[in-house]
Amino acid sequence: MTPQQRALADQIDAALPQTQCTRCGEPDCRRYAEAIAVGAAPINRCPPGGQAGVGRLAQIVRQPEPLLDPEFGIEAERAVAVIDESWCIGCTLCIKACPVDAIFGAPKAMHAVIGPDCTGCELCLPACPVDCIRMDTVESGRTGWDNWSQNAADLARQRYLARGDRLAREAVEQQARLEAKARHKLAHLDEMTLGADDVDEKARKRAVIEAALARARAKAQR
Repeated sequence: MTPQQRALADQIDAALPQTQCTRCGEPDCRRYAEAIAVGAAPINRCPPGGQAGVGRLAQIVRQPEPLLDPEFGIEAERAVAVIDESWCIGCTLCIKACPVDAIFGAPKAMHAVIGPDCTGCELCLPACPVDCIRMDTVESGRTGWDNWSQNAADLARQRYLARGDRLAREAVEQQARLEAKARHKLAHLDEMTLGADDVDEKARKRAVIEAALARARAKAQR
């Protein structure tokens, strides 16, 4: 992206509701903003923002305001996820699916949704294997930006970015643990006193471990 396109993407991103719902066809709101900025996506693919959201984007990109594209969803009342504790099996799949860390719980323990933090993205619904999650309307009769706010969008973006930082940090920590375990195994191999018949097996195990370490380092550098 050029500096001008990046600046435009910043403006567009700031005008999106930050639900991170992926209904626009992009992985998150920022990627949708970047796609619009480079002319790779139209401005009418954000159902959570509704028609008012399309109008906000039209002003930024200085284009006529099209109708919200129903192929990507319809404008509806904002809803938040609610977990039925009597059916929850504690699988943690909804926790992993939530883009803003609005669900908490532990493996094999009942989960719960932090209502004020939920963006209504609905990504937890298909993730739940026992269909124990429902969406409850926040305020009847209000849709799009009429039932959202710039402050709510800004907070949702902060939670999404914080989640990304947490996942990246956990990946680094997990990588370090795996590498330490592999090095321990290598050291153990080096300390073993083997007979002539076991030399080839030792070499094979060393090659397997070193290859795994090399793959891990390559993955970490991507």
